[in-house]
Amino acid sequence: GIALALVGTFFLGVAAGAGHRTSLLLGDLQAHAESLDGQWLKIAFIFLLVGYGTKLGLAPLHSWLPDAHAEAPSLVSALLSGALLNCAFVAVLRVHGLLAAAGLGSFSSFFLRLLGLVSLVVAVLSLFAQQDFKRLLAYSSVKNMGILALAASWGAPGVFASLLHALNHSLTKAALFLLSGNILAAYKTKDISQVRGLSRTLPVTGMLWAAGFFAIAGSPPFGLFLAELATVRAGLRMGDGLIVAAFVVLVVLGFVAMGRAMLGMASGDAPGVPERERWGAVVPSLILLFASLALGLVPPGFLVSVAETVAAGVTP
Repeated sequence: GIALALVGTFFLGVAAGAGHRTSLLLGDLQAHAESLDGQWLKIAFIFLLVGYGTKLGLAPLHSWLPDAHAEAPSLVSALLSGALLNCAFVAVLRVHGLLAAAGLGSFSSFFLRLLGLVSLVVAVLSLFAQQDFKRLLAYSSVKNMGILALAASWGAPGVFASLLHALNHSLTKAALFLLSGNILAAYKTKDISQVRGLSRTLPVTGMLWAAGFFAIAGSPPFGLFLAELATVRAGLRMGDGLIVAAFVVLVVLGFVAMGRAMLGMASGDAPGVPERERWGAVVPSLILLFASLALGLVPPGFLVSVAETVAAGVTP
Protein backbone atom coordinates (compact mmCIF):
# COMPACT_ATOMS: atom_id res chain seq x y z
CA GLY A 1 0.00 0.00 0.00
CA ILE A 2 2.63 2.52 1.03
CA ALA A 3 4.72 1.61 -2.03
CA LEU A 4 1.82 2.60 -4.28
CA ALA A 5 1.36 5.80 -2.30
CA LEU A 6 5.04 6.57 -2.89
CA VAL A 7 4.55 6.07 -6.64
CA GLY A 8 1.58 8.42 -6.42
CA THR A 9 3.81 11.00 -4.73
CA PHE A 10 6.26 10.73 -7.64
CA PHE A 11 3.37 11.39 -10.02
CA LEU A 12 2.50 14.49 -8.00
CA GLY A 13 5.97 15.72 -8.86
CA VAL A 14 5.33 14.99 -12.52
CA ALA A 15 2.03 16.88 -12.29
CA ALA A 16 3.85 19.86 -10.80
CA GLY A 17 6.28 19.88 -13.73
CA ALA A 18 10.08 19.94 -13.70
CA GLY A 19 10.20 23.59 -14.74
CA HIS A 20 8.10 24.94 -11.90
CA ARG A 21 9.52 26.12 -8.62
CA THR A 22 7.02 24.14 -6.58
CA SER A 23 7.97 21.75 -3.79
CA LEU A 24 6.08 18.56 -3.03
CA LEU A 25 4.69 20.06 0.17
CA LEU A 26 0.93 19.73 -0.13
CA GLY A 27 0.47 23.34 0.95
CA ASP A 28 2.68 24.56 -1.89
CA LEU A 29 1.01 22.25 -4.40
CA GLN A 30 -2.42 23.47 -3.33
CA ALA A 31 -1.34 27.10 -3.66
CA HIS A 32 -0.31 26.40 -7.28
CA ALA A 33 -3.05 23.85 -7.97
CA GLU A 34 -4.32 25.57 -11.12
CA SER A 35 -0.93 25.15 -12.79
CA LEU A 36 -0.72 21.40 -12.15
CA ASP A 37 -1.14 18.94 -15.01
CA GLY A 38 -4.68 17.57 -14.59
CA GLN A 39 -4.11 14.16 -16.19
CA TRP A 40 -1.03 13.41 -14.11
CA LEU A 41 -2.84 14.68 -11.04
CA LYS A 42 -5.65 12.19 -11.65
CA ILE A 43 -3.14 9.36 -12.04
CA ALA A 44 -1.38 10.44 -8.86
CA PHE A 45 -4.69 10.46 -6.97
CA ILE A 46 -5.53 6.90 -8.04
CA PHE A 47 -2.18 5.60 -6.80
CA LEU A 48 -2.39 7.61 -3.58
CA LEU A 49 -5.98 6.49 -2.93
CA VAL A 50 -5.11 2.84 -3.45
CA GLY A 51 -1.97 3.17 -1.32
CA TYR A 52 -3.42 5.07 1.60
CA GLY A 53 -6.81 3.40 1.10
CA THR A 54 -5.12 0.09 1.86
CA LYS A 55 -3.84 1.50 5.15
CA LEU A 56 -7.28 2.97 5.74
CA GLY A 57 -8.91 -0.44 5.27
CA LEU A 58 -11.26 0.51 2.45
CA ALA A 59 -12.75 -2.48 0.63
CA PRO A 60 -11.63 -4.25 -1.49
CA LEU A 61 -8.21 -3.26 -0.09
CA HIS A 62 -9.10 -4.26 3.47
CA SER A 63 -8.04 -7.92 3.67
CA TRP A 64 -5.12 -7.23 6.04
CA LEU A 65 -7.19 -5.30 8.57
CA PRO A 66 -9.38 -8.01 10.16
CA ASP A 67 -6.42 -10.37 10.56
CA ALA A 68 -4.12 -7.72 12.01
CA HIS A 69 -6.67 -6.28 14.43
CA ALA A 70 -7.93 -9.69 15.54
CA GLU A 71 -4.54 -11.26 16.18
CA ALA A 72 -2.69 -8.28 17.66
CA PRO A 73 -2.70 -7.71 21.44
CA SER A 74 -5.74 -5.68 22.40
CA LEU A 75 -3.70 -2.57 23.21
CA VAL A 76 -2.09 -2.70 19.76
CA SER A 77 -5.50 -3.24 18.16
CA ALA A 78 -6.73 -0.12 19.95
CA LEU A 79 -3.81 1.89 18.57
CA LEU A 80 -4.24 0.51 15.05
CA SER A 81 -7.92 1.35 14.94
CA GLY A 82 -7.72 4.61 16.87
CA ALA A 83 -4.57 6.12 15.39
CA LEU A 84 -3.22 4.40 12.26
CA LEU A 85 -6.50 4.47 10.35
CA ASN A 86 -6.97 8.16 11.05
CA CYS A 87 -3.46 8.97 9.82
CA ALA A 88 -4.24 7.25 6.52
CA PHE A 89 -7.55 9.09 6.27
CA VAL A 90 -5.90 12.47 6.76
CA ALA A 91 -3.51 11.64 3.91
CA VAL A 92 -6.42 10.80 1.60
CA LEU A 93 -8.25 13.93 2.69
CA ARG A 94 -5.26 16.17 1.93
CA VAL A 95 -4.91 14.77 -1.58
CA HIS A 96 -8.66 15.11 -2.11
CA GLY A 97 -8.32 18.76 -1.14
CA LEU A 98 -5.52 19.19 -3.67
CA LEU A 99 -7.69 17.87 -6.49
CA ALA A 100 -10.56 20.08 -5.34
CA ALA A 101 -8.28 23.11 -5.53
CA ALA A 102 -7.27 22.08 -9.05
CA GLY A 103 -10.91 21.89 -10.15
CA LEU A 104 -10.96 18.08 -10.12
CA GLY A 105 -13.01 17.60 -6.98
CA SER A 106 -15.74 15.70 -8.81
CA PHE A 107 -13.15 13.13 -9.97
CA SER A 108 -11.79 12.42 -6.49
CA SER A 109 -15.28 12.57 -4.95
CA PHE A 110 -16.52 9.86 -7.31
CA PHE A 111 -13.84 7.39 -6.23
CA LEU A 112 -14.22 8.23 -2.55
CA ARG A 113 -17.97 7.69 -2.84
CA LEU A 114 -17.47 4.42 -4.71
CA LEU A 115 -14.97 2.93 -2.24
CA GLY A 116 -17.03 4.22 0.67
CA LEU A 117 -20.15 2.40 -0.50
CA VAL A 118 -18.25 -0.78 -1.36
CA SER A 119 -16.65 -0.75 2.09
CA LEU A 120 -20.01 -0.33 3.79
CA VAL A 121 -21.58 -3.21 1.86
CA VAL A 122 -18.64 -5.58 2.37
CA ALA A 123 -18.30 -4.72 6.05
CA VAL A 124 -21.99 -5.09 6.88
CA LEU A 125 -22.23 -8.46 5.13
CA SER A 126 -19.07 -9.61 6.93
CA LEU A 127 -20.40 -8.48 10.32
CA PHE A 128 -23.26 -10.98 10.07
CA ALA A 129 -20.79 -13.83 9.47
CA GLN A 130 -18.33 -13.18 12.31
CA GLN A 131 -17.80 -15.58 15.22
CA ASP A 132 -14.70 -13.83 16.61
CA PHE A 133 -15.51 -10.69 18.62
CA LYS A 134 -12.22 -8.99 17.75
CA ARG A 135 -12.80 -9.61 14.03
CA LEU A 136 -16.28 -8.22 14.56
CA LEU A 137 -14.73 -5.00 15.85
CA ALA A 138 -12.26 -5.02 12.96
CA TYR A 139 -15.01 -5.23 10.33
CA SER A 140 -16.80 -2.47 12.20
CA SER A 141 -13.69 -0.37 11.53
CA VAL A 142 -13.95 -1.18 7.80
CA LYS A 143 -17.56 0.00 7.92
CA ASN A 144 -16.64 3.22 9.66
CA MET A 145 -13.77 3.92 7.27
CA GLY A 146 -16.28 3.55 4.47
CA ILE A 147 -18.43 6.17 6.17
CA LEU A 148 -15.43 8.51 6.36
CA ALA A 149 -14.73 8.14 2.64
CA LEU A 150 -18.39 8.57 1.72
CA ALA A 151 -18.81 11.66 3.89
CA ALA A 152 -15.61 13.25 2.58
CA SER A 153 -17.00 13.04 -0.97
CA TRP A 154 -19.84 15.42 -0.09
CA GLY A 155 -18.07 18.77 0.01
CA ALA A 156 -17.20 20.88 3.02
CA PRO A 157 -20.19 19.74 5.14
CA GLY A 158 -19.25 16.13 4.44
CA VAL A 159 -15.61 16.69 5.33
CA PHE A 160 -16.73 18.28 8.59
CA ALA A 161 -18.89 15.20 9.28
CA SER A 162 -16.01 12.86 8.44
CA LEU A 163 -13.64 14.62 10.84
CA LEU A 164 -16.22 14.47 13.62
CA HIS A 165 -16.79 10.80 12.81
CA ALA A 166 -13.07 10.00 12.80
CA LEU A 167 -12.58 11.50 16.25
CA ASN A 168 -15.54 9.71 17.80
CA HIS A 169 -14.70 6.41 16.12
CA SER A 170 -11.16 6.56 17.51
CA LEU A 171 -12.41 7.07 21.05
CA THR A 172 -15.08 4.39 20.90
CA LYS A 173 -13.19 1.71 19.00
CA ALA A 174 -10.11 2.07 21.20
CA ALA A 175 -12.34 1.59 24.25
CA LEU A 176 -13.93 -1.53 22.76
CA PHE A 177 -10.61 -3.14 21.82
CA LEU A 178 -9.30 -2.51 25.34
CA LEU A 179 -12.44 -4.13 26.75
CA SER A 180 -12.01 -7.07 24.38
CA GLY A 181 -8.69 -7.75 26.08
CA ASN A 182 -10.48 -8.04 29.43
CA ILE A 183 -12.98 -10.47 27.92
CA LEU A 184 -10.28 -12.58 26.30
CA ALA A 185 -8.34 -12.76 29.57
CA ALA A 186 -11.41 -13.94 31.49
CA TYR A 187 -12.96 -16.34 28.97
CA LYS A 188 -9.79 -17.57 27.19
CA THR A 189 -11.61 -17.46 23.85
CA LYS A 190 -12.60 -14.98 21.14
CA ASP A 191 -15.56 -17.12 20.05
CA ILE A 192 -18.72 -15.05 20.42
CA SER A 193 -20.87 -18.13 21.08
CA GLN A 194 -18.64 -19.11 24.02
CA VAL A 195 -18.94 -15.75 25.78
CA ARG A 196 -22.14 -15.50 27.80
CA GLY A 197 -23.10 -13.75 31.00
CA LEU A 198 -20.47 -11.05 30.54
CA SER A 199 -22.44 -8.57 32.64
CA ARG A 200 -22.30 -11.05 35.53
CA THR A 201 -18.77 -12.39 35.09
CA LEU A 202 -17.20 -8.96 34.51
CA PRO A 203 -19.86 -6.47 35.65
CA VAL A 204 -18.00 -3.25 34.83
CA THR A 205 -16.57 -4.56 31.56
CA GLY A 206 -20.00 -5.90 30.60
CA MET A 207 -21.65 -2.55 31.26
CA LEU A 208 -19.01 -0.68 29.26
CA TRP A 209 -19.17 -3.28 26.46
CA ALA A 210 -22.91 -2.69 26.07
CA ALA A 211 -22.41 1.09 26.20
CA GLY A 212 -19.63 0.77 23.63
CA PHE A 213 -21.96 -1.10 21.29
CA PHE A 214 -24.51 1.71 21.36
CA ALA A 215 -21.71 4.25 20.89
CA ILE A 216 -20.08 2.51 17.91
CA ALA A 217 -23.47 1.81 16.33
CA GLY A 218 -24.18 5.53 16.22
CA SER A 219 -26.92 5.66 18.83
CA PRO A 220 -27.79 8.92 20.57
CA PRO A 221 -26.54 10.58 22.70
CA PHE A 222 -23.02 9.47 21.66
CA GLY A 223 -20.85 11.51 19.32
CA LEU A 224 -21.07 9.11 16.38
CA PHE A 225 -24.80 9.80 16.16
CA LEU A 226 -24.12 13.48 15.49
CA ALA A 227 -21.42 12.56 12.96
CA GLU A 228 -23.71 10.20 11.05
CA LEU A 229 -26.53 12.74 11.17
CA ALA A 230 -24.14 15.34 9.73
CA THR A 231 -23.20 12.84 7.01
CA VAL A 232 -26.85 12.37 6.05
CA ARG A 233 -27.38 16.12 5.90
CA ALA A 234 -24.28 16.57 3.73
CA GLY A 235 -25.46 13.91 1.29
CA LEU A 236 -28.94 15.40 1.03
CA ARG A 237 -27.44 18.84 0.52
CA MET A 238 -25.47 17.46 -2.44
CA GLY A 239 -28.64 15.90 -3.88
CA ASP A 240 -27.57 12.26 -3.43
CA GLY A 241 -30.84 11.05 -1.93
CA LEU A 242 -30.52 7.45 -3.17
CA ILE A 243 -27.00 7.08 -1.81
CA VAL A 244 -28.10 8.58 1.51
CA ALA A 245 -30.97 6.07 1.66
CA ALA A 246 -28.54 3.21 1.00
CA PHE A 247 -26.23 4.61 3.68
CA VAL A 248 -29.03 4.67 6.26
CA VAL A 249 -30.09 1.09 5.42
CA LEU A 250 -26.52 -0.18 5.71
CA VAL A 251 -26.00 1.60 9.05
CA VAL A 252 -29.20 0.01 10.40
CA LEU A 253 -28.10 -3.43 9.19
CA GLY A 254 -24.73 -2.90 10.86
CA PHE A 255 -26.55 -2.03 14.09
CA VAL A 256 -28.49 -5.30 13.90
CA ALA A 257 -25.41 -7.40 13.13
CA MET A 258 -23.32 -5.98 15.94
CA GLY A 259 -26.19 -5.86 18.42
CA ARG A 260 -26.97 -9.53 17.93
CA ALA A 261 -23.38 -10.46 18.77
CA MET A 262 -22.31 -7.91 21.37
CA LEU A 263 -25.51 -7.76 23.42
CA GLY A 264 -25.73 -11.55 23.28
CA MET A 265 -22.32 -11.74 24.93
CA ALA A 266 -23.46 -9.50 27.77
CA SER A 267 -26.60 -11.51 28.49
CA GLY A 268 -27.13 -15.12 29.55
CA ASP A 269 -25.86 -17.19 32.45
CA ALA A 270 -22.37 -16.59 33.77
CA PRO A 271 -20.00 -19.57 33.48
CA GLY A 272 -18.56 -18.91 36.95
CA VAL A 273 -18.48 -16.52 39.84
CA PRO A 274 -18.00 -12.79 39.10
CA GLU A 275 -14.36 -11.77 38.85
CA ARG A 276 -12.83 -8.84 40.66
CA GLU A 277 -11.85 -6.34 37.98
CA ARG A 278 -8.79 -4.14 38.27
CA TRP A 279 -9.54 -0.46 37.88
CA GLY A 280 -6.56 -0.13 35.57
CA ALA A 281 -8.30 -2.50 33.15
CA VAL A 282 -11.56 -0.57 32.94
CA VAL A 283 -10.86 3.11 33.69
CA PRO A 284 -9.20 3.87 30.30
CA SER A 285 -12.26 2.54 28.44
CA LEU A 286 -14.56 4.43 30.80
CA ILE A 287 -12.73 7.69 30.06
CA LEU A 288 -12.80 7.12 26.29
CA LEU A 289 -16.52 6.31 26.23
CA PHE A 290 -17.28 9.27 28.48
CA ALA A 291 -15.40 11.51 26.03
CA SER A 292 -17.52 10.19 23.15
CA LEU A 293 -20.66 10.78 25.21
CA ALA A 294 -19.54 14.33 26.01
CA LEU A 295 -18.90 15.04 22.32
CA GLY A 296 -22.42 13.86 21.58
CA LEU A 297 -24.03 15.99 24.26
CA VAL A 298 -21.95 19.17 24.09
CA PRO A 299 -19.39 19.26 21.24
CA PRO A 300 -16.55 21.58 22.34
CA GLY A 301 -16.61 24.82 20.39
CA PHE A 302 -12.89 24.78 19.60
CA LEU A 303 -13.11 21.29 18.06
CA VAL A 304 -16.06 22.32 15.91
CA SER A 305 -14.15 25.44 14.84
CA VAL A 306 -11.07 23.42 13.87
CA ALA A 307 -13.14 20.88 11.94
CA GLU A 308 -15.01 23.64 10.09
CA THR A 309 -11.74 25.36 9.17
CA VAL A 310 -10.25 22.15 7.79
CA ALA A 311 -13.45 21.31 5.94
CA ALA A 312 -13.52 24.74 4.30
CA GLY A 313 -10.18 23.95 2.67
CA VAL A 314 -11.49 20.73 1.09
CA THR A 315 -14.46 21.89 -0.94
CA PRO A 316 -14.89 20.18 -4.29
